[in-house]
Amino acid sequence: MHQLIDFIVSTVSSWEYIGIFIMMAIESSVIPLPSEVVMIPAGYLVYKGEMQLIWVLASGTFGSIAGAVVNYYFAMFVGRRFIKKYGKYFFIPEEKLETVEKFFHKHGAISTFSGRLIPVVRHLISIPAGLARMNMPKFIFYTGIGAGIWVTILTVLGYFIGQNESLIKQYLKGITIATLVLLAVGLWVYIQWHNKKNMKLKTQ
Repeated sequence: MHQLIDFIVSTVSSWEYIGIFIMMAIESSVIPLPSEVVMIPAGYLVYKGEMQLIWVLASGTFGSIAGAVVNYYFAMFVGRRFIKKYGKYFFIPEEKLETVEKFFHKHGAISTFSGRLIPVVRHLISIPAGLARMNMPKFIFYTGIGAGIWVTILTVLGYFIGQNESLIKQYLKGITIATLVLLAVGLWVYIQWHNKKNMKLKTQ
């Protein structure tokens, strides 16, 4: 992992914000490039004064949105039958497709936000959104919020602990767990609010 981080740091340092955008677009597509190895080194470069925080966050967030939009249109045009049959060749095995579909159908539009914060689901949640032909502005809005939060977490983590691999592993696990807990609470609040709203509409 240390060598991979060194390579990413070198690449990001050379390509700067365009490099972050491209790599996060790749991460947000079906190609398994962990966002941690992009944004944590970027945060380290912010700490060193070689990059600006606002542009790092913007590049990472918009890159994630771009990759998600590619996934969305890919799913919309090829359809579920194609993905189910040939998805394994695009890093989308059938069991993962079923997992993200269930997550999407259970939580609806908000899943494109919350899914960006959940490992495994993160880079595939745009697939069921595309299959369902979710409203594009809404899709981009929720994707952007979720991606922005995750990008910020990783960048700040990289800023404070840099290239210390042991600390990255230690704190990333804790931050991921804390994020999932907060996400679960947020989803519960949203569901309660949504249910109350529907009950009021039915009684009117």
